[in-house]
Amino acid sequence: MIDSSSITLSTYLIQIQQVLKTYCAESVWVKAEITNCSSKGGHYYLELAEKDPDTHQRIAASKATIWQHVARRIIAKFERETGIQFSKDLNVLVKLKATISPEYGFSLNIEDIDSNFTIGDIARKYLEIRNRLIDEGLIELNRAIPAPVDFNQVLVIAPENAAGLGDFKKDADALGNAGVCHFEYHHCLFQGTNAPNAIQDTLKRALKAWSESKHSPPDVIVIIRGGGAVNDLAYLNDYDLAALLCKRKVPVWVGIGHERDKTILDEVANRSFDTPSKVIAGIRNTIVNNAQQAKDLYQHIEDLAKTQIVYYRSESEKLELQIRNLALSELTEAKRDVETLMGNNQYFAQQTVKQAKQKIEQLFRETLIQSPSKTLERGYAIVRLNGHALSSVHQLKNQTVSIELQDGKADATVIQIKEKTL
Repeated sequence: MIDSSSITLSTYLIQIQQVLKTYCAESVWVKAEITNCSSKGGHYYLELAEKDPDTHQRIAASKATIWQHVARRIIAKFERETGIQFSKDLNVLVKLKATISPEYGFSLNIEDIDSNFTIGDIARKYLEIRNRLIDEGLIELNRAIPAPVDFNQVLVIAPENAAGLGDFKKDADALGNAGVCHFEYHHCLFQGTNAPNAIQDTLKRALKAWSESKHSPPDVIVIIRGGGAVNDLAYLNDYDLAALLCKRKVPVWVGIGHERDKTILDEVANRSFDTPSKVIAGIRNTIVNNAQQAKDLYQHIEDLAKTQIVYYRSESEKLELQIRNLALSELTEAKRDVETLMGNNQYFAQQTVKQAKQKIEQLFRETLIQSPSKTLERGYAIVRLNGHALSSVHQLKNQTVSIELQDGKADATVIQIKEKTL
C-alpha cells in the first residue's frame, strides 16, 4: 500500500538543497586532516577527518571534492608555496562549501587551500618535538659523542631499493670490496604514518642482532633516504624516533633528502648530511685521510730512519777512525814501551849474567882455596870410619878409623876421647 505522506528522492534532495542555500550559502574555512586522496581526470577526491588531539581517535569524517577547474589553480599554488606534494596525511585549512543536487547527491566542494596553515602545522609539530627534547635534556646526547676516528663496522638503516641507498652503496661497496670497512644493511619504510615505528623497530632488531653476533658495537649508525616531498619527510618528525636516536651510545649519522630538506633527526644526530652521498663521502674521507696520514707517518718514519742511519753511520765511521787512530797510537806507545822494557831487560840480564859470572868465579876461587887437598896442605886431616868422613868425636868409640893427611893415609885405633870444653 502506498503511503500518501511519502515523497520522492528528488523532492527530498531539493528540500535539503533549499536548506543548504538558506543556512550554508557561504563558503567557510575548515581545519581537517586529509586521510585519503586520489585523482582522476584532473579532479581530486578526498576523505577529510577530524581527530581528537590527545587520543588521535576520529571524531568526524566526510568526503570532499576539488573539481578540475579549481584544482588546476589551487593545487599548483599550494605545492609551489609550501614545497609539499599535495597528498594524504596533511593537516589543511580548506575553504569549502556544501552542495547537494538531485542528480549527484551531497558534496563538499573545496574552493581554496591556505598554504600557510599547513606550513605552520608542520613547523609547529617540529618545534614542539624540538622543545620537548631540549626540556628533557636529550637533544645534545648523541651530538656530544665524539665522532669516530676510523670506520671498520657500519650499520645502515635505509628504505630498500631507494635511489639514495644506491648512491650510498657505490662508494660503500668499493670500501667493502677493498676490505677496509664492513657495511650491514637493514631496510624498512621511510614514509607514511607508520614510518617512525618501522624505523624504530628495525633499528632495535638490528642492534640486538648485532650485539648477539659481534664483540663490539658498530662505529656508527647511518640512517639515510633520498629526497622527496616535504610531507613525506615530515613523517620522520617524530618524538619517539628522535628520542631513540638521542639515547644511542653509538654516533648516529643522518643523510635524509636533499640540501634544502631538514627533519628533527638532523637536529639530534651526531652528524647531519644533506644527502646519502655526502654521508658515505664523510666515511670515505675519514678512511682515506687516516690512510694518507698513516702513509705520511710511515714516510716520515722511513725518512727519519734513513736520516738516523746516515747520522749513525757517519758517527760510526768517525768512531771507527778514532778507535783505529787510538789503537795505532796505543800500539806505537806499547811498542816503544816494549822496546824500552826489552832494552832494560837486556841490560839487567847482562848485568845479572855478569854479576853471576863474577860470583861464580869468586865461589870457584873460594872452592879451590877450600878444597880438601888445600886444606890438608894446611895441616888438617880427614878422619873416616868405614869410608865415611867423621865430624864428631862421639862417632869414635874405640874403633879403627882411617886418617888422611897431605902425604897419605894411616889407620889408627881411638883409645881415649877428650871432649872440647867451652
